[in-house]
Amino acid sequence: MPLSEHEQQLLEQMEQALYAEDPKFASQMQGAGARAAARRRVAIGVVGVVVGLALVLVGVNTTMWIGAIGFAVMVAAVAFALTPPRRGGKASLGAVQADGTVRRAGSRSKAGQAKGPKQRRTSGSFMDRMEERWDRRKDSGY
Repeated sequence: MPLSEHEQQLLEQMEQALYAEDPKFASQMQGAGARAAARRRVAIGVVGVVVGLALVLVGVNTTMWIGAIGFAVMVAAVAFALTPPRRGGKASLGAVQADGTVRRAGSRSKAGQAKGPKQRRTSGSFMDRMEERWDRRKDSGY
């Protein structure tokens, strides 16, 4: 059964909050598709290093420029293999607001500034309800 638009939005908010609060844990919890993509990047990097090394060896026997191009290919291949893939803007930096939403770096949220901690909605997002439940438990002494 597919998720409704509201449920998808709540799930996306929770993912953004997780990425903002603990990026290391979030990267460990990525699915098998992300691991396969990482293996593919490493494999492409290894092939690039081998091609670059072959160009360096050819450059030693012919001209210096072919060797320099081979070295550049090796450096680019290693950089490609070691950098994590981009996630389409989901993992951009931000700050978690009191209502559980993530404010992106450089954006301003007037709704988050106008609401005080005691003026939260009871029918808000999942994160709002969980935070209110946590506050009630903390206040009651459990």
